[in-house]
Amino acid sequence: MTHIIFTRHGETIWHKENRYAGNSDIALSPQGYRDAELLADWARTARLDALWVSPLLRAQKTAGPVARVTGLDPKIDARLREVSFGQAEGRTIAELEQIFPEVLKAFLADPAAHPFPEGEDLHAAAERALSCFYEIAEAYPDGRVLIVAHSSLLRIALCQMIGVPIGKYRSIFPFVHNCSLTEIKITSGRASLLMYNAPISSRSGGTAE
Repeated sequence: MTHIIFTRHGETIWHKENRYAGNSDIALSPQGYRDAELLADWARTARLDALWVSPLLRAQKTAGPVARVTGLDPKIDARLREVSFGQAEGRTIAELEQIFPEVLKAFLADPAAHPFPEGEDLHAAAERALSCFYEIAEAYPDGRVLIVAHSSLLRIALCQMIGVPIGKYRSIFPFVHNCSLTEIKITSGRASLLMYNAPISSRSGGTAE
């Protein structure tokens, strides 16, 4: 069996305003770099066999200290990038209410049926994430692999994995803390959720998107 431990990147400079980041390449905040060091402290004794990372800067910067303490070479995979939120990226909910209130209302009711303008289809995003998970399972059939990626991508992938409508991801999995741990077990092509959003320290934080 393969154990995949999924973590969200550290806090970003858009964190406090809770702006949609999506595919925008946003830098970590000072707290985000501290998050990354806490993750590395955990990884030092986590017996990891591999490290897979989103191509976005905030994920790569979070993975850097893990690579340093474990000696693992990060595998960058485009399938692990965050969901694109199209015209909503860089904006807050309050700003979106002013720009296109009806679009926002439809998205909040069912983001899978009503993505933001120019946003990514959530079903396609979930499929690309899961294809990466299962490829990892084939490559490391008895391994422990850390993925450093993104909140919305994890939540829609989990919905797809456990058979929950993807449009409910915001209510079923309302948030993922920065650098928290979610563990998935894959055995004979079947996935199970073992742990969700567990903190690596007493500090909690993070926003929905």
